[in-house]
Amino acid sequence: MAQEIPDRLYYRIGEVSAITGVPSYVLRYWESEFKLLRPKKSSAGQRLYRKRDVELALRIKTLLYDERLTLEGAKKRLLGESRRQDAQLDLGFRTPAVGETLRRVRGRLVALRQLLAPDRRGSA
Repeated sequence: MAQEIPDRLYYRIGEVSAITGVPSYVLRYWESEFKLLRPKKSSAGQRLYRKRDVELALRIKTLLYDERLTLEGAKKRLLGESRRQDAQLDLGFRTPAVGETLRRVRGRLVALRQLLAPDRRGSA
């Protein structure tokens, strides 16, 4: 049965807890274990989950509680699913040349984002 997630930009941890049925302290623990689960934080330090974060929390819950995987097993499954999704992001093109071009563009965008990002080491 699919969990209905309200259509909003951000969700606080209490709301995510209510949607997923997982206590807040477990969600915070999952953040430390699953690198893909990284909600933003407000200036006041409140966690702000996006819809994809809520969907990921529901997926983690399914893997751990329903499929009874260990944390390591769930991490491996999510990594495999993530790689399959990346492989499918070929915009309908099936030729290796197009896929390689998209990978190069993605790499350049990542490098550009790092260049444009403010230096976080010196800020508090």
